[in-house]
Amino acid sequence: MLLSGYRKEIIRPECRREAESLHCIAHLNEDIGEALPYLNSVLGGFQYTKDPPSVSFKAQGKLIAVHPRKIAVNALRDETEADKILAWLKDEVNSAWENRATIEPRFEGAPKPRVIDILKLLPKTNCRECGQPTCMVFATQVAEGGKGPEDCPPLTGENRAKLEAYLQQFQFE
Repeated sequence: MLLSGYRKEIIRPECRREAESLHCIAHLNEDIGEALPYLNSVLGGFQYTKDPPSVSFKAQGKLIAVHPRKIAVNALRDETEADKILAWLKDEVNSAWENRATIEPRFEGAPKPRVIDILKLLPKTNCRECGQPTCMVFATQVAEGGKGPEDCPPLTGENRAKLEAYLQQFQFE
């Protein structure tokens, strides 16, 4: 076992005190830096940084960043959800480390969809039906995995099918 435990810190975002979501930082008991390339491979990290080492990915609807001595999780409903995700991550870290002989480590992030390719398929009417001020903002959110074709009401037919097919090449939860 590489990771034996952590100290959890729950934070309410400073920029939006009225927000109901919480953030969590787990301060790890051990340095798990050597496990990050294996975790990246197993969990399909979309961003991998070598120096300083970290991997970011989306899981269980959350953006999660794993560093050698801490894990950060955003937009949690409550502390119970934080506990559940941190327990799952601890198991994932330990499993990736224990199985590292059979895992090809990955030192780069997963390929990402391009905003311009997404924008080309959108109606480009800036109608705001998706809740965003422009189609460009919406395309950026789609590229980051926060929105999908179903979130653009005017997107139908052939372009919707093309966008869905394009996005299927990328790893989104």
